[in-house]
Amino acid sequence: MAKKSVFILGAGLIGRPMALDLIRKNEFEVGIADISPKALERFKGTSIRTYESDLRDTESWISIASGYDYLINAVPGFMGFGTLKAMIQLGKPIVDIAFYPEDPLSLSEYAVENNSCVICDMGVAPGMSHLLSGFAASQLEKMTSLIIYVGGLPVVRQLPWQYKAVFSPSDVIEEYTRPARLIENGKIVFKEALSDSEFIDFELPGTLEAFNSDGLRSLVYTLQADFMAEKTLRYPGHIDLIKSLKKSGFFNEAPIVVDGNEVIPLEFTKKMLFDQWKLNDGEADLTVMRIVAEGQDAEGATKKISFNLYDQPDASLGIHSMARTTGYAATSALRMIDAGLLNKPGIHMPEFLGKDKSIVEFILNDQQNKGIVYTSSIETR
Repeated sequence: MAKKSVFILGAGLIGRPMALDLIRKNEFEVGIADISPKALERFKGTSIRTYESDLRDTESWISIASGYDYLINAVPGFMGFGTLKAMIQLGKPIVDIAFYPEDPLSLSEYAVENNSCVICDMGVAPGMSHLLSGFAASQLEKMTSLIIYVGGLPVVRQLPWQYKAVFSPSDVIEEYTRPARLIENGKIVFKEALSDSEFIDFELPGTLEAFNSDGLRSLVYTLQADFMAEKTLRYPGHIDLIKSLKKSGFFNEAPIVVDGNEVIPLEFTKKMLFDQWKLNDGEADLTVMRIVAEGQDAEGATKKISFNLYDQPDASLGIHSMARTTGYAATSALRMIDAGLLNKPGIHMPEFLGKDKSIVEFILNDQQNKGIVYTSSIETR
């Protein structure tokens, strides 16, 4: 029986671990495309086919993609939605982790028309966070509250920031400036980012500080609860530093004049923080997540369903924790499609998949095979 083939658009931080994972046991034939020769150079010596291509130009990759059985969209967010729409026309199963601002559900009819089964937002958060939230909701007759705590942090804390990012400072600062959508009393409300800070205790890495961020995405429309929120996790003290920058105008986009030159404070801040927040070679990161859903079961008992994740890098492969927890969620979803557990055309959000216990168990088991372990607990009152 011939191996199935997978084509990945984007060979960056997440694209690389996905490609390496899919060839690990000679499981799939894999091709990957990117504009960066340096990114593609890292696949030398493997069986992965590489294609140097400007992925903004659909014509440069669409005919290549048509020759593969499965597609993964791992391009930068600013071009993710348009790339997904182009991929859908090929009528292939797709796993999408581009995390763009547009609503992927708006492409549902288009995906059905093209007989394309698409899983969107399938990373760690959003992704596994939404899958497990959907699963928890399916175990309750009525979900009253849902809160997701998640963060990527350096293993070694260094003052003053106690923070390092595996992605660009621009994306991090967006978490600190974009208003957060929450559900309160069953309705969507907007709160300032960094608001409602609280301390949360974890066995590892210890006490962290959480604040409102805009990570619920599709959950505000697809799940029902009186209260829902997603909060980003940082080491204690980081939030006060960021609030000081914010209040002092360092995130402002309106230009100011310095010695006769116009300077945009936000761009200056990004420039200053880039090197300070960059996770350098040899530096390790960790990923921590906690999901807590509460509500009533069919018998009227109050239940609290919790999921926890603590993960560190794969030192043997040189893959950051955030990269592997994000990328392997996507490859687990692809394996799930390949196993025949999902083939319905349309746009599928992870929380939709969470309603199917067999899908949840498959994805969790596949993650565990790579050392990414989600623990769970249920309290009944």
